[in-house]
Amino acid sequence: MKKITKEKVYKLTRAIPRGKVATYGQIAYLAGNPKAARAVGMYMRINPDAPHTPCHRVVARDGRLTGYSLGKGLVTKRKLLEEEGVSIKGSKVDMKKSLWDGVV
Repeated sequence: MKKITKEKVYKLTRAIPRGKVATYGQIAYLAGNPKAARAVGMYMRINPDAPHTPCHRVVARDGRLTGYSLGKGLVTKRKLLEEEGVSIKGSKVDMKKSLWDGVV
């Protein structure tokens, strides 16, 4: 499998439009290695350019909000997503309404 680079992951993350989210696996797939979702998560964790590289728009496959290191963590992540118009039901993003189609 192809190794994914931080640069490719961050470029893809910057392509996620406001009001949409992508999954870690989706970013890994688009970056060239569908099995690299954990690497995407690591790159999100060390993102040096938030909010220009909007790692808050990357969520778990089932829509759960996971890991966010800025502000008050997941509270901040949820607030940012809601401000952008992402539909959240309970503790999960409504993936039918808010999942990015991945077109770059």
